[in-house]
Amino acid sequence: MIDAEKLTEEFGCLVFNDKVMRDRLPKDIYKAVHKTIERGTHLELDVANCVAATMKEWAVENGATHFTHWFQPMTGLTAEKHDSFISPTEDGKIIMEFSGKELVKGEPDASSFPSGGLRATFEARGYTAWDPSSPAFIKDGSLYIPTAFCSYGGEALDKKTPLLRSMEALSKEAVKMLKLLGYEDVNRVNTTIGSEQEYFLIDKKFYKKRKDLLFTGRTLLGAPATKGQEMEDHYFGVIKPKVSAYMHDLDEELWKLGIPAKTKHNEVAPSQHELAPVFETANIAVDHNQLTMEVMKKVADKHNFACLLHEKPFEGINGSGKHNNWSVCTDTGMNLLDPGKNPGENVPFLVFLMAVIAAVDEYAPLLRLSVASAGNDHRLGGNEAPPAIISIFVGDELSEVLKGVEEGNAYHSKGKVQMGMGAEVLPHFTKDNTDRNRTSPFAFTGNKFEFRMPGSAVSVANANIVLNTAVAEEIAKIYAQLEGVSKDDFSAKLAEVLKETLIAHKRVLFNGNGYTDEWVAEAEKRGLPNLKSLPDAMPYFIKKESVDLFTKHNIFTKEEIDSRYEILLENYAKSIHIESLTLQEMAKKDLMEGLISYQSDLLKEAAGKKSLLGEKSAEFEIETLKAIDEAQGKMNEALKKLAVDTAAAEEKSEVLDQAAFYQKTVLNDMEEVRKYADAAEALVPDKYLSYPTYGQMLFSLR
Repeated sequence: MIDAEKLTEEFGCLVFNDKVMRDRLPKDIYKAVHKTIERGTHLELDVANCVAATMKEWAVENGATHFTHWFQPMTGLTAEKHDSFISPTEDGKIIMEFSGKELVKGEPDASSFPSGGLRATFEARGYTAWDPSSPAFIKDGSLYIPTAFCSYGGEALDKKTPLLRSMEALSKEAVKMLKLLGYEDVNRVNTTIGSEQEYFLIDKKFYKKRKDLLFTGRTLLGAPATKGQEMEDHYFGVIKPKVSAYMHDLDEELWKLGIPAKTKHNEVAPSQHELAPVFETANIAVDHNQLTMEVMKKVADKHNFACLLHEKPFEGINGSGKHNNWSVCTDTGMNLLDPGKNPGENVPFLVFLMAVIAAVDEYAPLLRLSVASAGNDHRLGGNEAPPAIISIFVGDELSEVLKGVEEGNAYHSKGKVQMGMGAEVLPHFTKDNTDRNRTSPFAFTGNKFEFRMPGSAVSVANANIVLNTAVAEEIAKIYAQLEGVSKDDFSAKLAEVLKETLIAHKRVLFNGNGYTDEWVAEAEKRGLPNLKSLPDAMPYFIKKESVDLFTKHNIFTKEEIDSRYEILLENYAKSIHIESLTLQEMAKKDLMEGLISYQSDLLKEAAGKKSLLGEKSAEFEIETLKAIDEAQGKMNEALKKLAVDTAAAEEKSEVLDQAAFYQKTVLNDMEEVRKYADAAEALVPDKYLSYPTYGQMLFSLR
């Protein structure tokens, strides 16, 4: 355990961060690298060679023998290929070498990763390119170098490249706007995010006995436990000793890697927990979140736990999300989403607030698509997960600010309200200017927006790519209307543009309960899309408006968009295909074995009772046998239909048709199988089942 006094010294000890570079690199080399990081300028080879030599020396001192280009292909996971630093010498010895060329470029096999047709087996070459804005780190004896991943033709095959492009696009448009508003000292605008990571912990021995968890990450059958989350006693409850020990070790491992893990607590569902970091620049935050998920699983294994990151691992209780707290800050230290003391007069805040509102309304289908997956589609819509309809919560004070914008009256803040608790011994404190709305997909939370829709298992890169690009586009639209306006007319024109933008997009504002049927009906009246699944949302990705948006800001080429369209649909279909086969196997083998064994024992028990005590003495056994037989028969019929429809899905040649068939037909078949499987399981004592029950998995940790 890291001593508290040593924490500041230990934090980031495995990271080749700015301090290490400043201490070890020659001043001119350090300045060149810093310039590349801050301004995105090209890094010369001689600089790269010097950095590589220094990085190797530092890594070897810290126990590294290998290096790897660490990248994020379209699998949703990270990828790595390790090479040693060793280089043989003529005398049969070795030296440790690492060149600038090896630092800057790697060559993985691009055809072995999802490419959506950009790479074929006979066109295997791909490249990884060093991202100097995300620091290298040491893990398991290797130096990890964060990199982008592209094809031989230069097309992005990863999530980092378009994220970096989107950050640059937003910065470019935001800087232009701020200079127009008189902020001449601003040269760069950064998006910062903090991704709250929810997860489940269960006993590892239970995890290994569940084929569904092993193969798909979620339970495909399982009768509910007699207790769920209805007592609301787990949220923020006392952390159990074994879980607390895991969290301590997790924090230490993350801190060594420079990941600012800040908050930990029990979540709403039994065995569910959350970790939240301090805000970081979007690119680094995404890298750190990917690394966090990996470390979570690794540390869990050491503690004899399994860490479940699937969005809906257990039916009937809360799923897990990854709330994406998003803000925009200048290189001069100004948070552009901070309302300040007088938000109605804070011009940069009003401009960027209006751009965000317009972006979320205009590109809601793309935002919905950015969080769509076979796993997350199960989660959205209930149990504290936001609905599929995207709306914005702004709270009472901002509602008044926006009302003032629309009516042409500047809102003047009434000042901070002091909160009293009714007992003199308790302190008075300042009340926040907005409440929280747990049902809102996109909520303003004081000086940032919380996009609550991303799922726990996936990278938040996609959500931030869309958000950054959409906001960049809306800022550009506002700028185009203000450019060239004289100083005398500027204030009036700005007020007019903000008012028109608000009126055009205020339909997306909603402060109420997003779970109600009334909101669904109201959203339909407003014309807000309700895209419940990935196949519903995918067609919007290749519409002309979307292609124009992404190509205009150089986020994706048309070919990159088409490839992602193919990849996302294929991944969706493959995920459900695997789930279908797994469910069929578990129902036909694992559950059926338990049912037959229990039925056999019941028959023996019933026969014995009848012979000794008469017909009525075996009523319980007979009724149970009938109930099991009925559920079993219906389950078998449902399994037959599932098998036929799964085979039919595989025959579909068009990717959207296949994904839609899996969503509309195969998933419904699986639910039907589960209904009867769970009914049968509920009648069987635990000892007859070869896999652990919900009650065992969710309530076994101490």
